[in-house]
Amino acid sequence: MSLAASHVNGWAFHAHPEVWVLTVAIIVGYWYVIVRVGPNVDRAGEPVVTRRQMWSFIAGWAILWIGADYPIHDIGERYLFSVHMAQHMLFSLVAPALLLLGLPPWLQRRLWGSGWRAAALRRLARPLLAGGLYTVWLVFSHWPAAMDTALRHEPVHFLFHLALFSTASLMWFPVFNRNADLPRLTTPPGRMVYVFMQSILPTVPAAFYTFADNVIYPFYADAPRPFGLTAVSDQQLAGAIMKTWGGVFLWGVIAVMFFRWTAADERERKARRRVLTWDEVQTELERTKAPTAG
Repeated sequence: MSLAASHVNGWAFHAHPEVWVLTVAIIVGYWYVIVRVGPNVDRAGEPVVTRRQMWSFIAGWAILWIGADYPIHDIGERYLFSVHMAQHMLFSLVAPALLLLGLPPWLQRRLWGSGWRAAALRRLARPLLAGGLYTVWLVFSHWPAAMDTALRHEPVHFLFHLALFSTASLMWFPVFNRNADLPRLTTPPGRMVYVFMQSILPTVPAAFYTFADNVIYPFYADAPRPFGLTAVSDQQLAGAIMKTWGGVFLWGVIAVMFFRWTAADERERKARRRVLTWDEVQTELERTKAPTAG
């Protein structure tokens, strides 16, 4: 280990006021539309927000904040590619899914139910195109020349993260959209197959990280090494995170979809097999009883 590396403190605090302003604006905006706007709009009998929706949005907001602030941001973008990869998993898989789940159907309709946003989503949010755009950006943004440029120029890196979050949100849109006029996967098997495909495609770049004998990104090869982790070991750990953590999350989503689907199917079968009460039988007989001749 070099003398410079031995003096690196990966836990040194750095303030990020721009992150604080953005995340506070997001949660205040959500509070405002739920408390002030929601009660005064036509919701077609829907509640303003359910407890599950509220906590989903808060969890997604918190994960977005954690990924963008100290210490993950500082360690990932200065020292360790593995932490940077964990940050990408939060930005692309976890936060967008939870944020979309946290938007009530009436708010989804209000945000993108008409106008140019609806027109754009009708084109871009089709499952094959949405998943393809996310995958293409994921591969391009991890291309060595692109990644190294982003790491050395903070504005470019911000745009890369914005594009990652945007394409990931687009990828999740067909799964969590509740507007029938916009692209969505309506059947549980279709949603499960779609999410399964998202767990397969990232294995290609993950394999390069895991099995490469040399450091792919010059930035991390030259970066100080905190915590005694070599550049190659750090890169291999990043590949494992991309494959394992991403796969676990996506397969967890599939499992939740599957169990909800089977539970709903079981409730429907039980409803069909339900034994009628005597009052129900008598009512039905009286309703269908043929009139007697006068």
